[in-house]
Amino acid sequence: QVQLVESGGGLVQAGGSLRLSCAASGRTFSNYAMAWFRQAPGKEREFIAVHSWTGGNTYYADSVKGRFTISRDNAKNTVYLQMKNLKPEDTAVYYCATPNTPLRVGVTVASYDCWGQGTQVTVSS
Repeated sequence: QVQLVESGGGLVQAGGSLRLSCAASGRTFSNYAMAWFRQAPGKEREFIAVHSWTGGNTYYADSVKGRFTISRDNAKNTVYLQMKNLKPEDTAVYYCATPNTPLRVGVTVASYDCWGQGTQVTVSS
């Protein structure tokens, strides 16, 4: 059974940085996309970034492009989200996700089958 566990969230001032981690277990992840989403109170869950299978591409939402970087360490079955120049509007619960289908990549919630429990990021102004 696939399990995803996020960590690294917290409270940071605007302009600061955080690095989120998502540790995966239950299968080999090298052929599966790993993505980050976020959900602010009262809003729908939104796509942030995805790293496709090993050697594949990365893709970012316009709202975070140039500030966030997604990376993965397949040896550790871990995906990271480095966040810089954080803004109050980045405040949300951040989730990592992966599909059950190898080589499938998407930017919608429906593209992903397995989700972590989320980690809170709060950016103060």
